[in-house]
Amino acid sequence: MKEGIVLLLGRPNVGKSTFVNNVIGQKVAITSPKPQTTRFPIQGLYSDERGRIIFTDTPGIFDKTKDSLAQKINRTTLESVNKEFDAVLYFIDPTRKRDFEEARVLGIARKIKAPVILVVNKNDKKQTYLPQYMFLEDEFEETFHISALKGHGFEDLLDRLFEILSEEKEVSMVDPDHVYPLLNMDSKTFIAELIREKVFIMMGEEIPYSTTAVVDKIIERKNNLMYIKARILTTNDRHKKMLIGAAGRKIKELGSYARKEIALAINKKVFLDVTVEVDPHWQEVLYS
Repeated sequence: MKEGIVLLLGRPNVGKSTFVNNVIGQKVAITSPKPQTTRFPIQGLYSDERGRIIFTDTPGIFDKTKDSLAQKINRTTLESVNKEFDAVLYFIDPTRKRDFEEARVLGIARKIKAPVILVVNKNDKKQTYLPQYMFLEDEFEETFHISALKGHGFEDLLDRLFEILSEEKEVSMVDPDHVYPLLNMDSKTFIAELIREKVFIMMGEEIPYSTTAVVDKIIERKNNLMYIKARILTTNDRHKKMLIGAAGRKIKELGSYARKEIALAINKKVFLDVTVEVDPHWQEVLYS
């Protein structure tokens, strides 16, 4: 049995979280088209007859880091890179132009001593800017073309990863009794992430970066019903009003959307009690 840790590296919205969700076959990381969707490393466990791989999905590296949260996200990613792992998947997105963010990620990838595999994502779309990335195939020994969304190319990539990984250590990295693929997030954090994802998907361009979600209570009641009390935190009253909406319609819509996905994820009936609060200091408190 092989076993190891594989780090995912890339700029924001390159498809790392989508890859982790689809290769594992269960949602462990939230996704959206907006930057700052992934705010901390997420570890998901892939397992088959060959062994186990812990995929560590890192937040994307940002170019412009004027706001404190983006700076903390960058710092978190760099801390992840400095930890031990067996291989790295360096994701690129040739549907977008190369930019300074890409240059920063490349600079990090060049310094890594573990095997680095170049992963050209989104082969299900028109890769207009692929020529801008072709030189990277000379920089790294191996390149795989995949679609994280469609699952194309996963088998060949997994085959190569298992070739790289070592035989299972005497003391396993993974608890053999662990039945969930998500390794470093408790239930409250996972549910809060699902709620935050709905904010990113359903609100405009500005609001998501000034918001987060926290879960205060999870209580199992009769008839397989899970009661969840949660809050969406934002930095100012204007955004609070937008999140609540006229006559409370927007928060009801957000809550309904989140409740359905939470119920699907935990396989229980869910009563979601979600409110919106203003806390201008949530970034300092929750991402210190």
